[in-house]
Amino acid sequence: MPGRTWWHGVLCAPLAVPAFVNGYGWVSTTHAVQSFWGAVLVVSLSYYPLVYLPTVAALRRLDPSLEEVGASLGHRPAQIFTRIVLPAISPAVLGGSLLVGLHLLAEYGALQLLNYPTLTTAIMQQYGAAFNGPAATLLAAVLVVFCLVLLGLEVLLRGRRRHSRVGAGANRPAPRIVLGRRRPAVVALLVGTAALSLGVPLLSLTRWLVRGSSTALDLPALTSAATTTVGLAAAGGLLATAAALPVAWLAIRHRGWLTTLVERSTYTTSAMPGIVVALALVTVSIRGVPSLYQTMPVLLVGYAILFLPRALVGVRSTLELAPPVLEDVARSLGCSAAGAGARVTLPLIAPGLAASVALVSLAVSTELTATLLLSPIGTTTLSTQFWSDASSVAYGAAAPYALVLILLSIPATWLLGQVTLGPATSGGTR
Repeated sequence: MPGRTWWHGVLCAPLAVPAFVNGYGWVSTTHAVQSFWGAVLVVSLSYYPLVYLPTVAALRRLDPSLEEVGASLGHRPAQIFTRIVLPAISPAVLGGSLLVGLHLLAEYGALQLLNYPTLTTAIMQQYGAAFNGPAATLLAAVLVVFCLVLLGLEVLLRGRRRHSRVGAGANRPAPRIVLGRRRPAVVALLVGTAALSLGVPLLSLTRWLVRGSSTALDLPALTSAATTTVGLAAAGGLLATAAALPVAWLAIRHRGWLTTLVERSTYTTSAMPGIVVALALVTVSIRGVPSLYQTMPVLLVGYAILFLPRALVGVRSTLELAPPVLEDVARSLGCSAAGAGARVTLPLIAPGLAASVALVSLAVSTELTATLLLSPIGTTTLSTQFWSDASSVAYGAAAPYALVLILLSIPATWLLGQVTLGPATSGGTR
């Protein structure tokens, strides 16, 4: 592929465009997307990087000699992929797919703009129109059931195979495949993907900035919202990653039904809309510690609960590849358990931790419902202000906030791209 690194950045870039901004771009361009297949198109273009990024990272760590051994035993390329490559990268593929599925169970902004009804939009209508707690709670329980189904499928497909090993393997990149006559078709596919996922929302934002009758740039308000968004995104990313680390450690280093139950239970909140988690925290804070109601600590706890699965997938996929025998060797040489973890394991999983922080930060910066309910009075983020303007069909006024939100998401997206495109280690850990 010509420009391989550049194309990698382009394929990561949709993470910098929130799903509701993507929906805004498509709806303000054509109403034909307000259907089932339109919703599938928009959310797929918004969330495919959650599968692409961990898959790229896993492929770059795969030892190319394994494929060569398979070829020497007479396996065809299709057999090598299904019997060697796919099982090796399955934790990354399944983890990313699980994230997409759970996130779509709770997706509200994009689907509301696309005018496509789901359980989540129905829950919001129950709370917003009649504040009907029992009906909304019943719908949320159905979402939890769907979440458990997805979790069960992921556990069944992943199995109990271990993916770490000690040998350094062949410390060299995998051989490149010559596309030949297939190159124009592959390039056309990538150009089409980039045009649909990036071109449509960016052109729509530009059009509304230039031609929108409601366009009015309030620079102090925009600056304040941007500063608040950056602070909350950084704090939420660090807190969720710190909470995910012990859970992933228990699930991998101490496998068993109890640790599996603990790990699986963290995913259930990801399938619930932010308003359900937010109202639960409101109830707890008012009845338990009223002084914490509508404070930043409660808001950050809400982010940690909602986005813990994102952090957990990133941490776990990296920790799976860190051989526990290295910690045993370190302890045999006099290191304590904490010292072995800090000096041996932590450097190995550092890219995964950085990716988790970046993933959660992107999610926090685009969160709507929990932010509206839990944030202190007067706190405005780019997402909440964009939603306020877009909901009132003031597309021109919403465009500046969406554009700044995309610009602020670029560093986290770049970090994710660099982590996955780092030096190939051929699958082993030395």
